[in-house]
Amino acid sequence: MAQATNVFDTSSSQIQVEHDKKRRQFIIRLNGSQDRAVLLYEYVGKKTVDLQHTEVPDAYRGRGIAKHLAKAAMDFVVEEDLKAHLTCWYIQKYVKENPQPQYFEHIYQ
Repeated sequence: MAQATNVFDTSSSQIQVEHDKKRRQFIIRLNGSQDRAVLLYEYVGKKTVDLQHTEVPDAYRGRGIAKHLAKAAMDFVVEEDLKAHLTCWYIQKYVKENPQPQYFEHIYQ
């Protein structure tokens, strides 16, 4: 019997980020399985969010998956005209590596 392996194509066309506004999280389902990468946030004011935590299962790390979550979260902040606290170290890193002017306008420094 063949054992399933974690083969996951990280080309952009394969990665779909879902936004669960009720649970305040961005999700990427990995290989249609139960494995999920998530980015969690909380509202800490009427127009302020805290981007708290990004988590990618060990088997999928190092493939650029968290980058898609971070981009979706930052795009959400910009589109909704929110202010963001970047508690998550990964999102801080993402913004530093992708210095978009529209991001900086929405970040508490």
